[in-house]
Amino acid sequence: MVLYSGRRELTEVQRLMFAVQGWEAQALQMPILTCDARNILICGGVRASKSTLSTKILWSRLEAGEKQRFGLLAADYRRTQSEFEMISADAQRMGLWVEKGSTVAVDPGRTVLANGTIIETLSGKDPETIAMHAYDGVIICEAATAEMTVYRRAMERVAETRGWIVMSGTLEGSLGWYPKLHQAWLHGSREHQSFSLPSWSNTVIFPGGRQDAEILRMEREFSEDEFSERVAGVPCPPSGLVYPEFRPDIHVREVEWAGAETPVYIWEDPGFGGASAHAIQIAQIIGGQVQVFDEIYERGIITSDLINTCMKRPWWKSPKHLVSDPHYKDQHHAGPSVADVWRKEAGLVAGGVRGDILPGIQVVKSWLKVDALTGEPGMVWNERCRGFLSEAGAAPHPLPGSRKGEICAYRWKLDREGNVVGEVPEDRFNHAWKAIQYGLIDHFGYSTGVTPQLVEVNRYWNQDNRMPRSRRFRERAAR
Repeated sequence: MVLYSGRRELTEVQRLMFAVQGWEAQALQMPILTCDARNILICGGVRASKSTLSTKILWSRLEAGEKQRFGLLAADYRRTQSEFEMISADAQRMGLWVEKGSTVAVDPGRTVLANGTIIETLSGKDPETIAMHAYDGVIICEAATAEMTVYRRAMERVAETRGWIVMSGTLEGSLGWYPKLHQAWLHGSREHQSFSLPSWSNTVIFPGGRQDAEILRMEREFSEDEFSERVAGVPCPPSGLVYPEFRPDIHVREVEWAGAETPVYIWEDPGFGGASAHAIQIAQIIGGQVQVFDEIYERGIITSDLINTCMKRPWWKSPKHLVSDPHYKDQHHAGPSVADVWRKEAGLVAGGVRGDILPGIQVVKSWLKVDALTGEPGMVWNERCRGFLSEAGAAPHPLPGSRKGEICAYRWKLDREGNVVGEVPEDRFNHAWKAIQYGLIDHFGYSTGVTPQLVEVNRYWNQDNRMPRSRRFRERAAR
């Protein structure tokens, strides 16, 4: 299967196929239907016929005479029902639906075509069904309500066939992985393209188009941001993110523990308050790239229990270097300090370099940059780091409580109109970010970005299985 690039015209066969199905593309749908990007993302307004359009893209990408397999993937089977029923009905209208092997139920569901092509439903809650087959194409249904892991599973399933992914959904807010991908894919490439499909594109329901009376009513009654996202299908730029440079499609990778011979860096921000998270980021440095492959992100758990959790992880076998919040690790709160507990129970001395918050933010930003020569970012995270991803605005908050399931990102202070005020970010939803900041500064100092000298020094120390301190690092890099 070739990669899709550019645009194409609908063939006469495809036009006839849609006519038999009783469907005709409307003006604002046609650029999406004829887009040949491998991955298509649609942000749609309410009642914009996003689901219908997604199924038509599938039909337009069928290869005549070839037995193929397609998946309808969602957070659960129920959310695939609309697309599954549309595809089954279209297949029956064209006389392609085969009763043997096809189902009416959606959990799981399967439609078999006359040439042996299979279109089946997949659930993010049932990982075994996703992993069973490679797919020529996957539709992610109600994608804006799914977690990023659903998209990543779809990527894995089409990798073997070099297949395509189409995802559509109505925005549930300006933060999260879905609107971030929409923004990143706007300019398009042979691999990715995003679109906004406004509600008024569906002239069957809104015959007046943009000036339809119902559209104008919603514009009057909704806030500007709500109308933009829920009706126009356009994400509003998120206000006040401390790290807008973070992108899930770039900074989230399948990085894993590299083995016991490679040093492990334990970067910690202890949570002292009842609402504060205790964040530990576990990283290795591979080829100059910081790879955070694991985390511990809890609330209301004492340091001893967290240490016990760490000791049960496979990576505990590696040489280890601990960095903790330099401002609080030595404080005693009616008992031993965090540093004392680590030293006594794990035999690790907690490092950490004191510094101001704003220079530290700039250090982290520099490691989020993509190298112009290699195309690789300075840091990446495994998708299992749910606490970090929630603070980056790319996943729901994972901890129990009133904010569980919400997007709780690290932000600057904002006024009532969403304007940034002050020079210091809000001191919440930042525990994983602060752990990363402490670790980078301790390891590399206040250098902004990776230099060849630092990368070479890192390789030198890793080969020796010795844990570098920032002062030795800087001295060797300066030679």
